[in-house]
Amino acid sequence: QVQLVESGGGSVQTGGSLRLSCAASRYIASGACMAWFRQAPGKERERVGAVATGTGATYYDDLAKGRFTISQDNVKNTLYLQMNSLKPEDTAMYYCAAESSTFCFSSRPRDFRSWGQGTQVIVSS
Repeated sequence: QVQLVESGGGSVQTGGSLRLSCAASRYIASGACMAWFRQAPGKERERVGAVATGTGATYYDDLAKGRFTISQDNVKNTLYLQMNSLKPEDTAMYYCAAESSTFCFSSRPRDFRSWGQGTQVIVSS
């Protein structure tokens, strides 16, 4: 399994922006799916969105549409999550995950086998 390391979290005020990064330990094959999830205290982990590494197709969950953008740098083996117009309800631990491309259609955390340790995002009002 690939090792994933997230970074870029921090504290921002409402309306601010952050860019999260997820560095992979090795080249991510083109037939993979890289996804971002988040988990707020006392809540279940939920998917933010995903990208199919081969086609570049992106999939966003409703919570992310219009505010968040997922991108990838295949040279650096890095996944990004650009978050704009942040709200207090975006406060959570953010995780990246990897699995085969088939699972880009899945929003279930249990379908993804490789996970990073997470990076904390705090949005204050």
